[in-house]
Amino acid sequence: MEDIFSKSKNEIKPEEPLKIIVDFREKNSLLISELISYNIKVEFRQLPVADYIIGDLAIERKTVSDFISSMINKRLFKQLEEIQQYPSKLLMIEGIDEQELYNENLEGVSSNAIRGFILSILLKYHVPILFTKNYEDSAKFILVLLKKKDKEHSIHAKKRAQSPSEQLQFILEGFPGIGPSTARKLLEKYHTLKEIINTPLDQLKQDIGKKAEVFRLFTENYNSSQE
Repeated sequence: MEDIFSKSKNEIKPEEPLKIIVDFREKNSLLISELISYNIKVEFRQLPVADYIIGDLAIERKTVSDFISSMINKRLFKQLEEIQQYPSKLLMIEGIDEQELYNENLEGVSSNAIRGFILSILLKYHVPILFTKNYEDSAKFILVLLKKKDKEHSIHAKKRAQSPSEQLQFILEGFPGIGPSTARKLLEKYHTLKEIINTPLDQLKQDIGKKAEVFRLFTENYNSSQE
C-alpha cells in the first residue's frame, strides 16, 4: 500500500538560511563574523539609512564610544530622523560590559547629559534602545530578531534632504559651544547668517553671553602657514 504521507527527497525543500542585509561599512566588525558562525547569510549593500536591515526593521548599531562621539557631533540626531522611514527601528548600543557608558573622563561628557540624550531618543524620536554586553551578545539578539521577522526587507529609504531652515541651524551648530537652542535663538532674531555675521560682537554677547566669542572667527584672516 502506498504511503501517501511520505515524501521523496526531491519534494522536501531545504530550509532557507536566515538572511540579514548589512551596510558594507560594517564588513570588518567582529559582529559580522559572529553572525556568519550562526549560519546567517549576510548580504552587504550600501545602505543610505541604518546599519542592519531585517525585514521592515532598521537597526542603527553603535559601540559605546561611537554613541558618545555621535552624541557630541550631533550625527546621531540626523540618523534618528532618517531611520523614521522604517516601520520598526532600533538603536543598538554595544559593549556596556567592555566600556563604561557614564564615564565622565571619556570625551568630557557628563553622566546626566548622556542620560538626557538617551531620554530624548526614547521620548522625542520614539526609537527603542537595546544595550548589549559585547558583539557576541549583539549577534544573539539579532539571531532572535531574524527568527521573529519574516517580512521581505525594504532598502529604498533615502537620505532626507534638510530644509533651508535646518541647513542654517546645522551650520551654526558647527561652531563650538553653539547648540540647537542657541542656534534657533539667533536665527529667530536675525533670520539670516548674513545678519548674524554683521551684528556687532557686543550685541551678540547680550543675546547669548560668552558663547558669542566664537563668532570672532568671522573677522580672522586665514593663514595657511599655521596649518
